[in-house]
Amino acid sequence: MSYKETLLMPKTKFPMRGNLPNREPEMQKKWDEEKIYEKVQERTKGRPLFVLHDGPPYANGDIHIGHALNKIIKDMIIRYKSMSGYHAPYVPGWDTHGLPIETALTKNKKVDRKKMSVAEFRKLCEEYALEQIDRQREQFKRLGVRGDWENPYITLTHDYEAAQIKVFGEMAKKGHIYKGKKPVYWSPSSESALAEAEIEYHDKRSPSIYVSFSVKDGKNVLDGDEKFIIWTTTPWTIPANLAIAVHPNVTYAVVEVNQNKFVVAEQLVEQLTHELQWEQPVVARTIPGHQLEHVMTTHPIYGRDSLVVLGDHVTLDAGTGCVHTAPGHGEDDYIAGQKYGLETLCPVDDKGYFTEEAPGFEGLFYDDANKVVTQKLEELGALLKLDFVTHSYPHDWRTKKPVIFRATSQWFASIENFREDLLKEIKNVRWLPEWGEQRLYNMVRDRGDWCISRQRAWGVPIPIFYGEDGEPIITDETIQHVSDLFRKHGSNIWFEWETKDLLPEGFTSEHSPNGEFTREMDIMDVWFDSGSSHQAVLEESEELVRPADMYLEGSDQYRGWFNSSLSTSVATTGKAPYKMVLSHGFVLDGEGRKMSKSLGNVIVPNKVMKQLGADILRLWVASVDYRGDVRISDSILKQVSEAYRKMRNTFRFMLGNLHDFSPSSHRVQDEQFSELDRYMILKRNDVIQKVKESYDAYDFAGVYHAIHNFCTIDLSSFYLDIAKDILYIEHSNHPKRRAMQTVIYDTIVALAKLVAPILPHTAEEVYSYIPETEADSVQLTDMPNEYPLKESEQLRDKWDQLMAVRDEVLKALEEARNEKVIGKSLAASVILYPKDSVRSLLQEMEEELAELFIVSHVTISAENAPSSAEAFALTEVLVQPAQGETCERCWKVTETVGTEEKHPTLCTRCASIVEEHYSEIQ
Repeated sequence: MSYKETLLMPKTKFPMRGNLPNREPEMQKKWDEEKIYEKVQERTKGRPLFVLHDGPPYANGDIHIGHALNKIIKDMIIRYKSMSGYHAPYVPGWDTHGLPIETALTKNKKVDRKKMSVAEFRKLCEEYALEQIDRQREQFKRLGVRGDWENPYITLTHDYEAAQIKVFGEMAKKGHIYKGKKPVYWSPSSESALAEAEIEYHDKRSPSIYVSFSVKDGKNVLDGDEKFIIWTTTPWTIPANLAIAVHPNVTYAVVEVNQNKFVVAEQLVEQLTHELQWEQPVVARTIPGHQLEHVMTTHPIYGRDSLVVLGDHVTLDAGTGCVHTAPGHGEDDYIAGQKYGLETLCPVDDKGYFTEEAPGFEGLFYDDANKVVTQKLEELGALLKLDFVTHSYPHDWRTKKPVIFRATSQWFASIENFREDLLKEIKNVRWLPEWGEQRLYNMVRDRGDWCISRQRAWGVPIPIFYGEDGEPIITDETIQHVSDLFRKHGSNIWFEWETKDLLPEGFTSEHSPNGEFTREMDIMDVWFDSGSSHQAVLEESEELVRPADMYLEGSDQYRGWFNSSLSTSVATTGKAPYKMVLSHGFVLDGEGRKMSKSLGNVIVPNKVMKQLGADILRLWVASVDYRGDVRISDSILKQVSEAYRKMRNTFRFMLGNLHDFSPSSHRVQDEQFSELDRYMILKRNDVIQKVKESYDAYDFAGVYHAIHNFCTIDLSSFYLDIAKDILYIEHSNHPKRRAMQTVIYDTIVALAKLVAPILPHTAEEVYSYIPETEADSVQLTDMPNEYPLKESEQLRDKWDQLMAVRDEVLKALEEARNEKVIGKSLAASVILYPKDSVRSLLQEMEEELAELFIVSHVTISAENAPSSAEAFALTEVLVQPAQGETCERCWKVTETVGTEEKHPTLCTRCASIVEEHYSEIQ
């Protein structure tokens, strides 16, 4: 047998390359077959419950990188909790109603809904939604997300819809639901009302006009020949003008300009002089705003009355201080109109076209009317200036087209009724990041009532009947009956059955003496659907509980699911549906730009998994600070892949050096550990503590950096590098070798568990190669505990000093290598000239220093260092070529090579080991 064959090199089947794109699906198939989710739940049954309630993604199209970020974060939390003392079921969900599915059918599937009934169209919507769920489910599973995928919650199921009806009924019972005609966000492109959560803001170029309204009756405050000036960026709303609002506490000026007398806020006169290019304006008099109340002006187009009203919403940030008021097209306008008994005039139809209530503009699309109205004002001499501005304007978040404020008859949830309860509950919730609390608090504090009705087909019907006198009918009896019917038959029956068949048998009402009833045909806002999940899922599920421990979604959900869930829960139970809210940012490209197909910067999760594997994507998620916006690109993924490779190679090295190790037979006792081993155990304890603390704080970047640094610095560049001399050279049963294998064994077991929430596939693979493990899967284990060490702090202080000296020596070796003094470090002999602070320590450890520095010889000198030595903070270092020959087996340079006649190319140490080995095999 050759000397090289006696060198105990690693022998393992653990592959160097992960080949994740091929291995991961095989593992996932095995997990499915072995029902790993069910096994985890069975193992943790009886532990404290931790509920992370899944916010339902919309069932339409392939998942995008934002989906991947969200689901992976959730999965890491669930996996960690199930390994750290909790029972953590995960029930995924889907949001399935709404306009995008209707649009997908009509545009992509070429469905002509005019040729079918509402019920038939809804069935096609349901089929499409379920197809999308199957599609997304497989993609989420491919990410390695573990959950009850065969039993998700879906907002279109009978049970869910039945529960949602009950939430609506409970809110109605408490007086929180009402019908009213008031301005709401209206999307002409969707032909439906929208809630605030369905609005996003984009820049829009709009006309900016100044218009004069002549005074008709000055009410003994004005002379009657003045003109009020208003400013607006929506000329199309001028036909709906019924009033002009002024602030009661603002002083107004009558400004004489070129034989005209204009009324504007005194504070804005200078600005308007510049804006309207007035020449030598004179302020004739000033008037307190409250005195202008009830002054009557004339509409510049129609000649009808336009009343001057008071309003605290009037500001001096822009405009004239005199605000054009159209009660049918603005919330503040509507409130003022109600106060002064004005009509809620809205001369625009569902598609955004003017009706006969706007004479001269009938049939015009509202946006096209801007030009026509402006031209009419100019013809009449009322237009003082036309310009254009680019400003932030509300858009439909689905169609990406502008919305308008439009007064229609809608169903509302009165936030005002329970606003104080909402604000109180927000303060009882833990928010991460902390700014989330203030963000939602401000939203709830400032929001108006919630418009919950939608003029669409695909959604949950609003369960309200109408009597013959038009009065809405909603009672405990009707709600319970509709809920029961939906639970048995689904909500499609609302559009299939006769109204009488939807009512309880024998139902009567004073509003219908003849027993004739009709029903509401609007559906509920989809945010009411998903916002009812605390009842439909948390409350009605046997394995979950309300409130959930955590809601976790993107930061856009402060106006969405976090908000709607809070509203429905507090309205019905008085309590928030969650104990904690955790939010993450958006995913941007490597340069911080929003992803778009036009820029060609879209990163597709499915593509990444096919090329690199899900664990690389998961490691990227763990590496970023997800609480803000995060970046991803091919180059970033390449960096992540490199970090993964380094960790994987560390795992591989450790597994390779356990090929002949049996923990039940070869584990050493504590007293057999060297100080180096004990220091490594101490470093392992540190990383276990740091990782678990980071997991508990949902700081996955902290986990990533702790594990990565431990693998690359503490293990690969330190302990394992030093250990090679023992692992490869010493006899297989040498106590020092078995001690190191014991440390390596406990370390790889700990690492497999620590990385399992982040890298489940890699952790599973590593765990399967570890000898004599405690469970069939790393998923069926708990997080590792720290190993008890005596006098650990003294050990830390001592070895931290040694490591500081080692760093200086390594720098000197690197410099000697660069200057061609030595090649490999084992070719070096090192002389140390230490400072007094470390001299005794180094003298005590002198025999171990060559092993620690991975050189052939170390000497500690009491003399003064020569000028050729490198000076450092703790010691001066002189690096010289080691004297002697290179041992063919251990590669150390020593003068003992060739002193053993039978082994002329070996040092005395290796010759002895080989002789012992030969004697055993003969």
